[in-house]
Amino acid sequence: MRKPTVALVGRPNVGKSTIFNRMVGGKLAIIEDTPGVTRDRLYGTVNHYNHSFHLIDTGGIDIANEKFNAEIIGQAQLAIDEADIILFVVDGKEGLTANDYVVRDLLIKSRKPVIVTINKTDSKLFKEHEYDFYELGFDNYVNVSGEQNVGIYSLLDEITKDFKEVEEEYDENIVKFSIIGRPNVGKSSLVNAILNEERVIVSDIAGTTRDAIDTPFTYHGQDFVVIDTAGMRKRGKIYENVEKYSLLRSLKAIDRSDVCVIVINAEEGIIEHDKHIAGYAIEAGKAVVIVVNKWDTIEDKEKAMKEFTQDIKAQFQFMPYAPIVFLSALTKKRLHTLMPKIIKVNENAHRQVKTSVLNNIITDAYSLNLPPSYKGKRLKIYFSSQVRTCPPTFNIQVNSKGLIHFSYERYLENKIRENFDFEGTPIILNFKNKGEQ
Repeated sequence: MRKPTVALVGRPNVGKSTIFNRMVGGKLAIIEDTPGVTRDRLYGTVNHYNHSFHLIDTGGIDIANEKFNAEIIGQAQLAIDEADIILFVVDGKEGLTANDYVVRDLLIKSRKPVIVTINKTDSKLFKEHEYDFYELGFDNYVNVSGEQNVGIYSLLDEITKDFKEVEEEYDENIVKFSIIGRPNVGKSSLVNAILNEERVIVSDIAGTTRDAIDTPFTYHGQDFVVIDTAGMRKRGKIYENVEKYSLLRSLKAIDRSDVCVIVINAEEGIIEHDKHIAGYAIEAGKAVVIVVNKWDTIEDKEKAMKEFTQDIKAQFQFMPYAPIVFLSALTKKRLHTLMPKIIKVNENAHRQVKTSVLNNIITDAYSLNLPPSYKGKRLKIYFSSQVRTCPPTFNIQVNSKGLIHFSYERYLENKIRENFDFEGTPIILNFKNKGEQ
């Protein structure tokens, strides 16, 4: 399922990040508070009524500093190329500057739909510049104040007004998995090894999307689609070298996948960026498999496997349920262990738990370990049921959800995992007050 992409573009200090935060909403929920995981707030998913789209924030374009500017224009150009719609953010308080015209020229060349987003319109000075912005020559203008949260809904309406209902690309019985990870960890080599042929490297094969290369194949009579995020090489190496945009491509592939295969390079070990990419897969509620590739380059394999497993468990604390596969895409050693794991975690993400069995487990867990009381009140659990799969989601009815402590939620999740095989998939517990839908 392909989500449209919207990019915020403009010179520095016009308030792009404020608008971004307003549109994306609260802080990113998962792994935000995990020690050692910093989050780059350059991407978000925006939901507006029945529509959903990716939002990219870009660096400000400034012609004053030539060296810095070249890099920022390059990054903005990448975002523009990826975007379906561009929000050209200008400053209603300051009016137009030379930098705004530089951005305008860049956008006219792109021939993409542009919505001029006039920010800071709550300023008294806006009245002085109000009509200057029409000199930019675009058709669509929306007045907002990111700071005051004014006009953001109108902007969202304007962005989504021509969105079509998204249709599923593939039959629901086909398992779609993406190969995601940093540049140069061996993503394409792994795809080639899985398919045992070279055609995936060619970018104009049937099934190519703009965001990644889709290759349908059959394994043991079952239909799959592998999504290769390394397949695109627009403008030479620049796309793969700018980490932010390799991440954007991963983000798009994650959305369209049932399972995300996160590839790590055994030679380099775990790098911060690996955790960013994994975090987005979990945030999207996808089943995951961690692959440690280039295993052929490791000498003492038995010792290294123990150390690597410990390291992954420590570094990826936010997904302790993720299975780890060690292989070499180059020599195909241990490659046979990957597909069965992908099949298993996909089945686990679709797993349905009987309500009666679930209630027994939650009741037993509660009796075994009563939650501590808070200000004389203790959490009570009345009823539990599974309401969704992919990821498995459970509603738990309680006397007061304000009494739920993070550690007790983790305890209940662990009890569910002890009793049912949810290896590879996140599970979500929603606590509801009695009577709340």
